[in-house]
Amino acid sequence: MREVFQQELSEVQTRLIELAKLVEVAITRATDAFSNSDLNLAEQVIEDDVYIDELALSLDELSIQILARQQPVARDLRIVVGALRMSSSLERMGDIADHIAQLARYRFPEKVIAKGLRGTFKKMGERDVEIAGLLVKLLETQDLNIVDEMRDIDDKIDALHLQVFDKVLGETWAGTPVDTVDATLASRFHERFGDHANSIAKKVKYLSTGEWKPAE
Repeated sequence: MREVFQQELSEVQTRLIELAKLVEVAITRATDAFSNSDLNLAEQVIEDDVYIDELALSLDELSIQILARQQPVARDLRIVVGALRMSSSLERMGDIADHIAQLARYRFPEKVIAKGLRGTFKKMGERDVEIAGLLVKLLETQDLNIVDEMRDIDDKIDALHLQVFDKVLGETWAGTPVDTVDATLASRFHERFGDHANSIAKKVKYLSTGEWKPAE
């Protein structure tokens, strides 16, 4: 019975990694579509979001079955409950990639962002892709040094997010109301993606060390 339980826990870990890899692909394609007004890529992200949702659901169902059948305690219980929470964050990250792709599709063939902010958004997209890749690596290796790297990248995303708001609220901003709404929404999507990745990293660290750092 214990061997079956360990196999189920291993399957939880495998599905978490698979889910994180799908999210990494989604945000890579979404930010590319967003920056380059690539309609085909945007539609691919939107269509593929269903696979992220389905995998997250299957992971949740497996975790609930483990809780019901095995009644885990102590660290094993934290692993299963943690997987449920990480699955939710990963599913939300997939949704955010979908939202970014939707913006690209809505504005096609035009670019979503006004010219003065495109460089900032390019950097935000690159940071989101970077943090998604590190999240996959963290789940695969459990290397806690990656947690600090992810926190630093999330801080950079937050700083870029503030730059966007400073720009659109500044006296020199010449964008239309639509430009302002698009920039505000897109910036929030990029920023939230990083937040979710950082939140998962904190949970991984907690499972390994038992230490939890509250949100700042």
